[in-house]
Amino acid sequence: MYILGIETSCDETGIAVYDSRFWEANQPAHLGLLGQSLFSQVKMHEIYGGVVPELASRDHIRLSLPLIDDCLSKSGLTISQIDAIAYTKGPGLAGALLVGTSIAKSMAFALSKKIIGIHHLEGHLLSPLLSPDLKTSSTKDLFPFLALLVSGGHTQLMLVKDIGDYTILGETLDDAAGEAFDKTAKLLGLSYPGGPAVSQLACLGIQGKFVLPRPLLHSKNLDFSFAGLKTAVLTQTKIKTKDGSAMDDQFKADLSLAFVEAVVEVLSKKVRDAISISGCKTLVVAGGVGANTQLRARLLALGQETQTQVLYPPLDLCTDNGAMIAFAGALKLLKTPSLAESTLAFDVNPRWPLDQITN
Repeated sequence: MYILGIETSCDETGIAVYDSRFWEANQPAHLGLLGQSLFSQVKMHEIYGGVVPELASRDHIRLSLPLIDDCLSKSGLTISQIDAIAYTKGPGLAGALLVGTSIAKSMAFALSKKIIGIHHLEGHLLSPLLSPDLKTSSTKDLFPFLALLVSGGHTQLMLVKDIGDYTILGETLDDAAGEAFDKTAKLLGLSYPGGPAVSQLACLGIQGKFVLPRPLLHSKNLDFSFAGLKTAVLTQTKIKTKDGSAMDDQFKADLSLAFVEAVVEVLSKKVRDAISISGCKTLVVAGGVGANTQLRARLLALGQETQTQVLYPPLDLCTDNGAMIAFAGALKLLKTPSLAESTLAFDVNPRWPLDQITN
């Protein structure tokens, strides 16, 4: 099958085409990605310090069809050659989801194509299988595996037994890791999005200048909490500026380093515990925070210590993209063809729990 993927859940318009024959033939999964097109709205939202839903929806309307044409051209296919359309059904911004859903279902109706709604997080969860670094000849041999999903809105540890069979082992009780990065960046006067800015600045910091909390580090479960860490950063900025002093570059770098070290220590400790509990020897890391260099270094070291294979999606697939939606759609339709939707209603699900998807 040739599957067209459409991702419009937030502030990236992502389109991709995936050829399922590579997965079916146990060949490296990334070879099936025939083409992708992506437009990020970061510059537009930067002046507001966060995503403005109405502006995001309007930009998806403006860009989706041109990006579909561009992606098909890169893939060497025409729209008539597409066998199925996968679109992001949720979770995400309701208006943004409606744009992708309406386009996908209109095309499916007009062209008599199969269509399937994909959970946005499931796309992220499976995207590391597109990594060219897989050390197995069959990506199907990876199951079951552990997954750490770290993004702006989600921090979760999951056991992935099969396509569509996911068990949440632990999740954030308040702020997600990516959200804490963004809020810390704002407190330090850094650019949006905050993750890359804080991570880069941390490289210039001096260790030991600040001692920040590690929330739930020694809890007897696999849950996370980052709200207290964000508050600790706020406290340090208030102490620094209470007498009118400005936050100089070295202060920002030192505090960024302390913040990153706290986040990385908590995430890696929970991952170590999950490896011990589950016995899994493969860990996949997905979501925008998965591109963080400090986190990658720590988890790769942990993988060597525990003899666990650690997989990441390619850097261009860490953030939202159409490739993960096309790929997830292909895997789900191959496993359960009956998942193809029969309704053409625009049934988006902005708050769709991952453990309630159909497999």
